[in-house]
Amino acid sequence: MRTAILLLVACCILKNTGAQEINIIPQPRSVTVKSGHFTISPSTPIVAVAKSDKNVAALLNSYLKSYYGFTLPVVAKGTKGIILATQPASGEGYSLESAPNAISITGNSEAGTFYGIQSLIQLLPVERSAALAVPAVSITDAPAMAYRGMMLDVCRHFFPVEFVKKYIDYIALHKMNYFHWHLTDDQGWRIEIKKYPKLTAVGAWRNGTIIGNFPGSGNDNLKYGGFYTQEQVKEIVAYAAKRYITVIPEIEMPGHASAAIAAYPYLSCFPDESTKAPKGTTWSGPQTGKQVQQTWGVFPDVFCAGKESTFRFLEDVLSEVLPLFPSKYVHIGGDECPKENWKRCPVCQKRIKDNNLKDEHELQSYFVHRMEKFINSKGKNIIGWDEILEGGLAPNATVMSWRGEKGGIEAAQQKHQVIMTPNNYVYFDYQQAPNEDSVTITHNKSHLPVEKVYNWEIIPPSLNDDEKKLIWGGQANLWTEYIGNPKKVEYMIFPRMSALAEALWTPKPERNFDDFNKRLETQKKRYDLWNANYYGKK
Repeated sequence: MRTAILLLVACCILKNTGAQEINIIPQPRSVTVKSGHFTISPSTPIVAVAKSDKNVAALLNSYLKSYYGFTLPVVAKGTKGIILATQPASGEGYSLESAPNAISITGNSEAGTFYGIQSLIQLLPVERSAALAVPAVSITDAPAMAYRGMMLDVCRHFFPVEFVKKYIDYIALHKMNYFHWHLTDDQGWRIEIKKYPKLTAVGAWRNGTIIGNFPGSGNDNLKYGGFYTQEQVKEIVAYAAKRYITVIPEIEMPGHASAAIAAYPYLSCFPDESTKAPKGTTWSGPQTGKQVQQTWGVFPDVFCAGKESTFRFLEDVLSEVLPLFPSKYVHIGGDECPKENWKRCPVCQKRIKDNNLKDEHELQSYFVHRMEKFINSKGKNIIGWDEILEGGLAPNATVMSWRGEKGGIEAAQQKHQVIMTPNNYVYFDYQQAPNEDSVTITHNKSHLPVEKVYNWEIIPPSLNDDEKKLIWGGQANLWTEYIGNPKKVEYMIFPRMSALAEALWTPKPERNFDDFNKRLETQKKRYDLWNANYYGKK
């Protein structure tokens, strides 16, 4: 009986081995396939040589438990099993050697060892089994770009802590290292600020949401919202850190401020003016006073740049936000700030005159410079959308270029660090095909297919060599006006996130879409293993 069981297990292993190919995304820099395979079973040890390797071992065990139903013993030394050995050097590179008696993963850093584990995960069979055959290979690998990010907007629609963690897991599984968390906007303020409790008591909730594409066919008349406590924020930041992911918070200013103004009307240039519903939209609930917006777009009621109380408020907010995030960077938005209110506001006009500013664009530059100086005093640097170029760029600012690549090119030419995130390549709220059944912001107008994401050239060729070095990396943005639940998030990011991961990891000359598309078929089976939704799911 025992012999028959062993023969059955051996046959299953051989069957899996014969079917396996090397289908890793992002494509490693060097892969050599050798003969034979290593078999992972519940008794296979993980040898964690250094203390730091124990975290990586725990993460591998977490994955195995979730998707294969078992964990492995972790030991401090040995020559058999899965051997983790971080050798501190520089960068995020790693090597992976798989042979019939052992798998060895050596990272140039803890993150490098972790990325080696992600490659090992992609060498595993995509079917659940207690005996996992890993092909014998030799891999040497390192990323092309230092910043590899994904953004999630939780303001237009709110997502619970557990899904934010899952989103971070997806980032980690793709060897990406930054999570940009969009926490405040017109439709909801999502982070607890203890000094200003109305930000979440009032600003985190709207009285309804438009139905369908803007301007909408009506309003659902449902109170909607949510927020993260500071303890939950700490929990999420710690969760990301264990996965070698830095969380960058975004606190929008001076525009996209409706939720904050609804909570504290004095932040507006005109506190006594009621919030107006955009033309053609249906409003739910009270129509007087300041209200959290129920629709999408750009709104004229922005933070008043003339009042000292505005700056005190934002400094107080940031004094609570910054300690929650170890990141060296905080994103302050800076995009889509209409100037109409500033033009008719006496205190804003006085600010312009007193500071010898030319116009309202220079007033926005004054606003950003002043907030940057405060943030720098706290040991942090700012990131802003490319509109912060208007009126003069703040001295230490990093520019996130979203309106195409023009802003990023201009910032690099001005010797500023740049993160490329052009809407025409990496806005994952855009639909994936010319005709889309579900509602998207570009519904049946324009689309962003996986091939275009894959073929994105992150570093603009028009830059000279010194300017090219200022392109820190890139990220995709997921704005959630039309994304109200986790399954829709997954549908919009997959498989484009896999294409982005390879575009950021692998230099453009080394990429081949046909080869990627072949590997993507196995990746889709992994999506199925993760129980993740995706575009093209059969």
